[in-house]
Amino acid sequence: MMSLDALAGVLRVQPGAPRPAALSGQRPDWAARLAVGRPAQSLPDLLGAVFSLCSHAHRLCARAAVDAAKGRDTLLPDTLRGETLREHLRRILLDWPTLLTAGPSADAACALAACPVLRDDACTDNLAGWIERHLLGVASARWLAAFERAPQQAFADWRDAAPSWLARLLRDSAALADAPVAAAPALHVHASEAALRALAAAMTQDAAFTRRPRIDGACAETGCWTRLADSTLARSASDRFAARLAELVRLALPGGEGHLRSGRIALAPGEGLAWAEMARGLLVHHVLLDGHGDDARIAACHVLAPTEWNFDADGAVAVALEKLDPTAPGCAHRVALLMAAYDPCVRYQVAGVPEAAHA
Repeated sequence: MMSLDALAGVLRVQPGAPRPAALSGQRPDWAARLAVGRPAQSLPDLLGAVFSLCSHAHRLCARAAVDAAKGRDTLLPDTLRGETLREHLRRILLDWPTLLTAGPSADAACALAACPVLRDDACTDNLAGWIERHLLGVASARWLAAFERAPQQAFADWRDAAPSWLARLLRDSAALADAPVAAAPALHVHASEAALRALAAAMTQDAAFTRRPRIDGACAETGCWTRLADSTLARSASDRFAARLAELVRLALPGGEGHLRSGRIALAPGEGLAWAEMARGLLVHHVLLDGHGDDARIAACHVLAPTEWNFDADGAVAVALEKLDPTAPGCAHRVALLMAAYDPCVRYQVAGVPEAAHA
């Protein structure tokens, strides 16, 4: 029987070790293994179950890729904004308090209970007002306007002024979170149809490509700081936390429904590709079909998720981990901040850090 780690995958982190030992481990390519031979119409449900942490985005992309391969000109459902909002809120309200304080937060619990988009009705009414009251401590539109003028400075000013529990939380980890991270090039392959076609060709020609993806032979990174509509220069873990908060505000305000990009391409009869900017970054699905119409079955399926780009053994996170001193005070916390900033969709294990450094 396979272990849970073997089924889901696990990242192995070893601060201070030379690459590729600094960051290693891959999750199995379940899309390629499980999809082949199945009815094409079953692919969205299959991939939604396999990739349960980001199931909505995987269902959307799988459905769009299959429709493109069948030559169907159907509209993508307008649900990406709401699901991305919810995912950002889960990270901010559930993960950040535990990460930054090593314990639960009464303020986060209060905000969670009052959050309109996490209720059963998934209502987005007055979300910007909720963000002002429960997260920012200042007007959402004013906060975002300042951030868009000067992201790093505006975020630091807000954090240091501490007008809310979240600002204080982020301020207390600023010394570690503001440490520079050498970013990889931003993944903007979806800006060009030619680049997307080249990406599809790479996935079909190299079975290992989705596990170790490259653009022009190099690593890339993707996240809410690399959007086509609004890329933000991210120099540190703190910058990436700021980008997530800014995107939450942007999606909550009027006009936010046009911020996230998604699309699909019919590459050839029976071959389709779809992509979507989701919470963790750019998601790409590619399918080849055998047969036509309702009788079509999956001949090949390739899924390229943000985790494979961001946590490559030679990527930006690996470079940052390689430079850390595992014996230095605060190393474990710095690792946790770095991993949370890039947000893998699988769990990770840290080796080589003295137990005392976890305090």
